[in-house]
Amino acid sequence: MTPAPIKELISFSDFEKLDIRVGTITSVSDVEKSKKLMKLTVDFGDHTRTILAGIKQERENPRDIEGKQALFVVNLPEQKMAGEVSQGMLFDIGYADKQLPCLAMPESPMPNGSRAG
Repeated sequence: MTPAPIKELISFSDFEKLDIRVGTITSVSDVEKSKKLMKLTVDFGDHTRTILAGIKQERENPRDIEGKQALFVVNLPEQKMAGEVSQGMLFDIGYADKQLPCLAMPESPMPNGSRAG
């Protein structure tokens, strides 16, 4: 793989607008109207969210990520996809570079809701 060029510089205040948090994926289920999306139920400590992620074709068994902690962007507007509502975005690594994606996850267990940055 040849690394992509670095994107345009942003200010630190732009970066601070992102709310990236640790959550535990408590369940993974099919989105019936989609060939790509899976519905993740994610525990953020003080609340649970539904987050849709395009991982159905990327993994032999998408349910293998149940029980794992990962990073999520939680301050995006809700988005309706394939008849379901997503309340954030899974922060994974590799997809944009056409690599088999993997979870961005803490190296040791962290309290759900812990912020990155």
